[in-house]
Amino acid sequence: MKRFVLVLLLLLPLVAYTEKSSQSARVAMQTALGTIEVELYPEKAPVTVANFLQLVDGGYLEGGAFYRTVSPDNDNGSPPIAVVQGGIGDAESPLPPIAHESTAATGLQHLDGSISMARGAVGTASTEFFICIGDQPALDSGATRNPDGEGFAAFGRVVSGMDVVHAIHQAPADAPTEIAYFQNQLINEPVTIISLRRL
Repeated sequence: MKRFVLVLLLLLPLVAYTEKSSQSARVAMQTALGTIEVELYPEKAPVTVANFLQLVDGGYLEGGAFYRTVSPDNDNGSPPIAVVQGGIGDAESPLPPIAHESTAATGLQHLDGSISMARGAVGTASTEFFICIGDQPALDSGATRNPDGEGFAAFGRVVSGMDVVHAIHQAPADAPTEIAYFQNQLINEPVTIISLRRL
């Protein structure tokens, strides 16, 4: 009973944000290399958008960074993809993980400029996200990139600033790592996320 009450209390703020998220669907992300403007899709991915807007409104991503760049030249997974990943990295998440909204459920796809949540197991996404460079169907539900077949949770798309995304993608990336999967993918000088605001 206590566990049920705790889960309910954790979900209440997210429910409130889910309702609020339908009122604002664009966010400007100021980075050290320029501004990226993203359009979010609260009607299709309400839980994921609500989580991202909580991160925006709480200032939790400010001071974070884009720290990983993946391309067919350095990808250690299969099939190869092209993305840039950002968030707060190894810092403790200020929010609980969210339910996974697969592309099969939302009807979204990982297209050029799509923004999506990074995750380990299903239901572990929280603060880390990525932006696609080119169409990336391998990241959709039912594809083979993720062993569980559930893909990743796309929730919006870049509408301005893809030149900034491409600049991040081309950043030198051979920072040391003990994780073989990330070898030659960690950006030497991570691109700081200065601020985020709703438009």
